[in-house]
Amino acid sequence: MAMKIKKGDQVIVITGRDKGKTGEVLKSMPKDNKVLVQGINLVKRHQKPTQENAGGIQTKEAPIHVSNVALIDPKSGKATRVGFKIVNDQKVRVSKRSGEVITK
Repeated sequence: MAMKIKKGDQVIVITGRDKGKTGEVLKSMPKDNKVLVQGINLVKRHQKPTQENAGGIQTKEAPIHVSNVALIDPKSGKATRVGFKIVNDQKVRVSKRSGEVITK
């Protein structure tokens, strides 16, 4: 089944350590059912020094399961589920909360 959350979407975390925080989806991983959200699920990683950067402890985002995030409704700004509708012979994503068409 296709994921309903795509790269560039604004999402809110609905459960876990970062509950209530919002961010933009940087990467979508449909095979793993995970998304990478900017500023969410931050972890520390030890990095070996390379020619580009001096190693040390780096803070970066880790993937979060898609069931733990919800799309932000374009009208109300609250969490919403996603549905599909055919508009002008084109399948578009719509917000279940307000019925608005979701655009990036």
